[in-house]
Order: sequence, then C-alpha cells, then structure tokens
Amino acid sequence: MTLEEMKAKVLLMIEEYNEDEDTLSNDEDIGNKLNTVINQIQNELARIKKLSGYTELEVEEGQQKKVSDIAEDIYQLNLIKDIDYEIIGEFILFKETGTAKIYYYKYPTQIDQDTEDDYEFELSTDVLEIMPYGVAGDILKSDVSETYGNIYYNRYRELINTLDPRSNTGSIYIEGGVDL
Repeated sequence: MTLEEMKAKVLLMIEEYNEDEDTLSNDEDIGNKLNTVINQIQNELARIKKLSGYTELEVEEGQQKKVSDIAEDIYQLNLIKDIDYEIIGEFILFKETGTAKIYYYKYPTQIDQDTEDDYEFELSTDVLEIMPYGVAGDILKSDVSETYGNIYYNRYRELINTLDPRSNTGSIYIEGGVDL
C-alpha cells in the first residue's frame, strides 16, 4: 500500500476526501496533519508487529558498542550470531574478533512532510488494515464537534487487541525420534 492510498482510506473514512486537492482534503488542517499522524501510528504498530532488520558488523575482541549504534532504524536487538558477546544494559561487549551477524527489530522508514505519496509501507497487510482507524481517531480527537474520533480510536484499540504479533510460527524437526 502506498502513502497516497493510506491517506485516501483515512479521508474516505472521515468523509474528508477530495481527489482534486493536493492534500486530498478540503480541510487544510487535516491535510497538513496526515503524514505526521500516519508516521506516529505506523511506529506504534511496528512495535507490536515487529519489522525485522539485519546487519553484519566487523568487531574486535573487547570492543563495546551501544545497541542504538548498530543501525539507524533499530528498535530492539533480537539476536547476534557467529560471535561471542555479552549484553550489559544498553551496551554489547564483544568477546572475540570477527563478523557479528546482528538480527534486530526496526522502525519503518519515517514519514515526514516531504515523503512522496508513492512511498510503499513496509508494514504487513493486517497492520495496514488497522492503521486507518488509528489515524482517523488521532486526527479527529481534537475536534469537539465530532464524536467519531473516539469511535475510530476505540475500534483501533479493539483491532490492536486481535492483532497477532508473530511473523512466523516456527517449528522444530527432530530426526530419528525421541526417547522419553
């Protein structure tokens, strides 16, 4: 799904869609808020249904690295392979020299006012179907004449509670059977 498609979904939901406007809305305030609110909601959802990242890092024995310095988009460290290490608070102490294969969870590409409408979301389809409710609720929350903000926000919360945070189910195969 593109950013423009997400904007259209939200604006159609709150009955503010106008394809003839640059911001897709007659309401300038709503049009100006869209990218910022979409970014906030996508970051929230990415912490629930995590996006995987991977990098390799050449390290020296005794080297210490801050987790946040591993990658620009890192949210949470998942696993380090092929090298001995120890995690101490927000630091990683590498206990040998070599190539650390680092698996982590990341934030999606950040959306700002300059992000093109053809930007493709990195989030999964189930998350993208929930996002418009969060965006609509957030945009309408300050509009006292609209009670729809609370309705959309409550629906967003309900849908989040049904979201399966797993990206895979994992499996184990034991060759030759098991003796109990």
